[in-house]
Amino acid sequence: MSPGVFQFNEARQKFSVCTKEAVKSKNVKPLTLVFSQLSGGETEKKTTLDQAFRGILEEKILEQGEFEEFLSIISLSINGVTEGICSATTPFILLGDVLDCLPLDQCDRIFTFVEKNVGTWKSATFYSAGKNYLLRMCNDLLRRLSKSQNTVFCGRIQLFLARLFPLSEKSGLNLQSQFNLENITVFNTNEQDSTLGLKNLQHTEDKEDGMEVEEGETGDEEPPSTCSVPIDYNLYRKFWSLQDFFRNPLQCYEKIFWKTFLKHSDEVLDVFRSYKLDDMQASKKKQEELKPPGDAHVYFAKFLTSEKLMDLQLNDSNFRRHILLQYLILFQYLKGQVKFKSSYCVLTDEQSLWIEDTTKAVYQLLKETPPDGDKFSRMVEHILHSEDNWIAWKNEGCPSFVKERPPESKIPKPARKRPAPEEFFGRGPNKKVLMGNEELTRLWNLCPDNMEACKSESREFMPSLEEFFDDAIEQADPENMVEEEYKVVNNSNYGWRALRLLARRSPHFFQPTNQQFKSLPEYLDNMVIKLAKELPPPSEEIKTADDEDEEEDNDDALLKESNETNNSRLPDIIVW
Repeated sequence: MSPGVFQFNEARQKFSVCTKEAVKSKNVKPLTLVFSQLSGGETEKKTTLDQAFRGILEEKILEQGEFEEFLSIISLSINGVTEGICSATTPFILLGDVLDCLPLDQCDRIFTFVEKNVGTWKSATFYSAGKNYLLRMCNDLLRRLSKSQNTVFCGRIQLFLARLFPLSEKSGLNLQSQFNLENITVFNTNEQDSTLGLKNLQHTEDKEDGMEVEEGETGDEEPPSTCSVPIDYNLYRKFWSLQDFFRNPLQCYEKIFWKTFLKHSDEVLDVFRSYKLDDMQASKKKQEELKPPGDAHVYFAKFLTSEKLMDLQLNDSNFRRHILLQYLILFQYLKGQVKFKSSYCVLTDEQSLWIEDTTKAVYQLLKETPPDGDKFSRMVEHILHSEDNWIAWKNEGCPSFVKERPPESKIPKPARKRPAPEEFFGRGPNKKVLMGNEELTRLWNLCPDNMEACKSESREFMPSLEEFFDDAIEQADPENMVEEEYKVVNNSNYGWRALRLLARRSPHFFQPTNQQFKSLPEYLDNMVIKLAKELPPPSEEIKTADDEDEEEDNDDALLKESNETNNSRLPDIIVW
């Protein structure tokens, strides 16, 4: 048989033996050496080594080996990918096999290894090949874990995914703003099974029997609560039914559900206002007893809805803050501009006003809730303000935060075949710029600074309103009896220039009017009438013969001066 033919069974056996030795020595070089010595294609050898890794891991799992042995095999496969001797998906397949076969307590330790190597998974070699495997592996773990008993582990998985994927990864974004409708809060909905009121009834019966309870017999060190609002089943039912609105805010856009939400919210918030918590200075001893050891945090993944706990919950500042914060989050969604909201999800003016007033009341209750109510209220307001920016980002389609740097390639300038003469740029002895034409050269060099020459007062050619509309005003006078067809306003060229002049110098051009004009001459006739009323009448002075002779002399002098300076100024070109 030719040496170039690949023998799968023989190669797998060699890889298996060599892999066991490499796991013990924690060195990938023996595998690299065997990989280079075997004949066959690179793809065939990689597939065979992948099968060898999975076979050895299966043996260790069946032998119920230590988790360190599992991690050694996975680490060796990572080094194999780096050396280019096995597929990039192999470490992720091995991790999935291990987590599927081990109990949850050992999965926790394996996942610690996954968290530590997040930098490796994000590298170019592993990311594109393994991101879907890691996402599937984490979702499988979350399905097996209990949200109430394995809360910390679930949080670690969510944080790992947040570190692994970029911020703009579409698979981790709730683009359509959907709600978790499966998050249902279960509470007692049958009033007959309620235990609320039995304690008060028993207390009333004891009073009727003449029993007196002396101070200290109850065994309570704390004074009795001064709650002025009785806790009955109606309050219990209304309080916990609000969780359904927090779970699905779209109900608030329906009239019937909104009335229910409004009624229950007003009653619950009234209870919070009338049943305020003190500064807790009197119960420091009790706080020290209930304080968890060290820096541990008490966290509950779900509300406890027992009727017996209602009184204690209303006395708990953290519980109150949870409820009030839910209100603020709900109000932000109802008022916010969300891209995927339906067309019917619009608040009325009355609803918007109630939400605005209730938001202020909720912030006030947060400030009054100890400890550090003011600080907590400011922090919540800041977080919700930042959330508005994220909502706007999602409405824009989640654009990437990474801005690509523009290429710095400069267009090379074409090289001149020969340098231009100095006189061409005006650097010669005459300081004259040659334009290639005698007349253009003369015009260009009339003034050293052409921009200043353009700004000269002699370059102002725009006439005044009196001067331009003089003929039109005269023709509009009925006494002059000018026929309609001979009026200058019917000239299209005149009308175009008149509109430009009115836009520059007349305030009537931009004033709104209810009049409708069928043609431009009709509009100009109307403007001429307005201007005739505003412009001063032309002054008529009686000129004597001496004055006329003096004017003729002045005209001759001006004409002579104009001819002399004809070659020293710019041509009068009308550009307006």
